[in-house]
Amino acid sequence: MTRSIAGRLALMFGLAVTLVSTIAGIALFAFQSAQIKHHKREELSARFQIVERMVKDSTYAAKWQIISGKLRDFTPPDGSLYFIVESPDPRFAFQTGALAAAQWKGPREGFGKAIMPDRKYLTLARTIPAAGERPAVRLVIALGRKYVDETETGLAVGIAVMSLLAILTVAALGWWIARRGLAPVDRLSEHARLLGAENLTQRLPTETLPAELSGLVLSLNGALDRVADSYQRLSTFNADVAHELRTPLANMIGAAQVALSRDRSVRELEEVLQSNLEELDRMRRIVNDMLFLARADQGEVAANLTIRSLANETRKSAEFMAPVMEEAGVTLEIDGDAEVPIERALFGRAMTNLLDNAVRHGTTPGRIIVKIAYEGDAASIGVSNPGPAIEPAHLDRIFDRFYRIDPARFNDGESHGFGLALVKAVARMHGGSVFARNEPGRICIGFTVSRTDRSKEEIPRHGTLIQ
Repeated sequence: MTRSIAGRLALMFGLAVTLVSTIAGIALFAFQSAQIKHHKREELSARFQIVERMVKDSTYAAKWQIISGKLRDFTPPDGSLYFIVESPDPRFAFQTGALAAAQWKGPREGFGKAIMPDRKYLTLARTIPAAGERPAVRLVIALGRKYVDETETGLAVGIAVMSLLAILTVAALGWWIARRGLAPVDRLSEHARLLGAENLTQRLPTETLPAELSGLVLSLNGALDRVADSYQRLSTFNADVAHELRTPLANMIGAAQVALSRDRSVRELEEVLQSNLEELDRMRRIVNDMLFLARADQGEVAANLTIRSLANETRKSAEFMAPVMEEAGVTLEIDGDAEVPIERALFGRAMTNLLDNAVRHGTTPGRIIVKIAYEGDAASIGVSNPGPAIEPAHLDRIFDRFYRIDPARFNDGESHGFGLALVKAVARMHGGSVFARNEPGRICIGFTVSRTDRSKEEIPRHGTLIQ
């Protein structure tokens, strides 16, 4: 099968016309052939009636000689017509002998066929009752089928030739029509060749497009928008990762250079090593978080799920955060509870990040409220802290990696920008989602967890985290 759409359409048109013309040709041939045979039978019947009257009037042997002479005169020399009179009395018989070797097919009375090696005949036979001296005789007239055969052959050839011309014409017209109809696709292909990473804002044109292509082009443009956004985020992500890793590397290199600039005591070298160890630990956490997010993006789901009280698990995370919360003068209130299947380690990681985010970005001293409730097929965990409202444009982005509402705090050293992105990953691994909204005087950020046990789902493995 050709890979060209125009070629396929031309072939389909050709096949359709072939089928239709074949059926129509067969029907037309059958109809015309039946009409020709019908006319030949009428002609044969008319000739038979004339000869039949002559035979009926010949009741004496003396008159039969005249009838025999007329039958000879009626018989053409080309052998296209023969007359036969079969009689038990030789005086009333007539036979030319030309059909003596013929094979007769059909009934003795009525229409039949006589087949010779070089010719076929349509025959009509009837018995004429006895009258006078003439006994009952059987009159047979044989009319040659040469004209019928030649006409049928010519008709078949004509139908075949016309059908072939029609097939070729329709296929050519179908190809031309398809090419004309697909011209917008060719124009789109030309525009698509101009798309590239160097010009991510260019889109396929939507003007003067047929209705069948408008939806496809709009979908493609939407996909290009998403690709451009992902490309931009990836570029930003790479730059941010390089920036995050550059800082601890620069710190370690600077500390090592200072330590090597002159002789140092063991105590001083230990301090340099301790500082470098802290920077290496920071780099390890960044790499671990990146690997974790990569696994979540590739569809990994939470395993080892057990049904737990979310309020109790939240209290355990709060105990871990207690020193930080006390130092900031923050109190915690847990409102509601839900029991759903979770992976405790992942849930605790997400809650710790949310509580840490609430402490660092909330107004202190203050109160953090954790609201837990069932919402349909999921359980919702929202952490709200006092603080000014976040602009809607930022609400949609705060779960992005390295995204900070205040760029001035990029290098504050408190976080490397993965906190809420990890919360989103944990929610997705539990079949849930994340949310962020402004409340009167407060900001609520949280996630949902599916109430369905997903522990039996196939979990793709893509390596292990660096510990």
